[in-house]
Amino acid sequence: MDHTLLVELSRAQFALTALYHWLFVPLTLGLSFIIAIMESIYVKTKNPEWKKLTKFWMALFAINFAIGLATGIILEFEFGTNWSNYSWIVGDLFGAPLAIEGIMAFFLESTFFAVMFFGWEKVSPKMHLFSTWLVAIGSNLSALWILVANGWMQHPVGMEFNLERARFEMKSFADVLFNPNAVSKFLHTIGSGYVMGSLFVVGVSSWFLLKNRHTLFAKRSIIVGASFGFLASIFLLVTGDESAHQIAQSQPTKLAAMEGLYDGKHRAGIVAIGQLNTNKKIGDTQDEFIWSIEIPYALSFLGFHNINAFVPGIDDLVLGNTTLGIEPAQSKLDKGKQALEALRTYKEAQQMNNVPTQEEALALFRTNESYLGYGYLDKPEKIIPPVALTFYSFHIMVGLGSWFLALFFFVLYFSMIGKIGSKKLLLYAGLFSIPLGYIAGEAGWIVAEVGRQPWAIQGMLPVGMASSHIDEVSVMITLGLFAIIFTALLIAEVKIMLKQITIGPEEA
Repeated sequence: MDHTLLVELSRAQFALTALYHWLFVPLTLGLSFIIAIMESIYVKTKNPEWKKLTKFWMALFAINFAIGLATGIILEFEFGTNWSNYSWIVGDLFGAPLAIEGIMAFFLESTFFAVMFFGWEKVSPKMHLFSTWLVAIGSNLSALWILVANGWMQHPVGMEFNLERARFEMKSFADVLFNPNAVSKFLHTIGSGYVMGSLFVVGVSSWFLLKNRHTLFAKRSIIVGASFGFLASIFLLVTGDESAHQIAQSQPTKLAAMEGLYDGKHRAGIVAIGQLNTNKKIGDTQDEFIWSIEIPYALSFLGFHNINAFVPGIDDLVLGNTTLGIEPAQSKLDKGKQALEALRTYKEAQQMNNVPTQEEALALFRTNESYLGYGYLDKPEKIIPPVALTFYSFHIMVGLGSWFLALFFFVLYFSMIGKIGSKKLLLYAGLFSIPLGYIAGEAGWIVAEVGRQPWAIQGMLPVGMASSHIDEVSVMITLGLFAIIFTALLIAEVKIMLKQITIGPEEA
């Protein structure tokens, strides 16, 4: 076994944990606010039916919350076990938001969760409502700090490389917190959680209506869920536009892979649907697609808010484009290797107390510092992420997001005119859209993480240099164990959820 296998196993383990974790998180984000809205109506109206309705959805929220917590903790531990080089090099930067998440948001969330779930009849209705809202806010604050850390990995800002310690150190917490990439990622991610929570409420309520059980409860739930989901879908559309704009600015290779764009162009369109030509190679003259339907100008507008803008393709980013001043990847690799050599020279000169050589190496390093990560790559083509997986994941996410917007609109419309109970086809669509919400969310994360390969930190540290030097067999065994445990947790959650739903709101 070689180091490549260790990296691939560690990558697979982290991806497995993250994908399972994201099966639980979006429901927590979205359902917490929907429950808070329902309880607010109860406190306002004093109608006990709204209390019954709130308690039913709260029971489902609690099941999901408890099981989702376990996968999140394991995910953070993996930074220390499998990615210790990464943790050493950027621990000052990456650790700060994670620590804040643990100290502030997690404790806020957990403390008031106890009041929310066990405090009925023990605290006043207003205090209980206050706790419910704090759980919702705390859940979303947890997501904020995680996504600040992730946004920094996608677009590193607010730091400086310390040659003495050979690691990145924070220079501006504000730059890290208000990193445009992190802000857009946070808003888009919580938006997807709100849509998922809404799909869950609409889907389960649709099942009750199809079964002709608890119809008043289901109709009230479906109005809240569809209203929240419709607004969240519009929010998701707006934040998705901003997220793509940020990707165009800081991760052009990801944008090119998302659209399967090899030959960059002005006034570039978005492929609404298409089949990639898998035989297409960098620099050849083959067509990018076997067939496709394109929306003209849309990619230029999405990426740069200008329909005439030039969108660089994979060929431009790897081979360079002298006309438009796009630097070839080989030039970046050369500069990266100069930065690494300067770092080595600096450390040697420091040991020999050779100040002139040390200063010369420092100047050379600072000149090429922004290309540091490229020095670890052996071929220019390595800067391109897996195109097919990124392209299809992006289009599945966008296609499903469009479907959810239409679904919420029609469910809300027929609910408002009192005909939702007779729209069997629409109710079945609502029910079967629950798993589609999870597919869309997972596809979004695949775009975000696969699309930024080969980087652990964009342009600064490739994944291959971030892993721990541990035994491959240990990673292989824990990967298998995690797969079994996470699958068992998922099956347990689904079974408990289905049992609770089958019982209905009276016994919640």
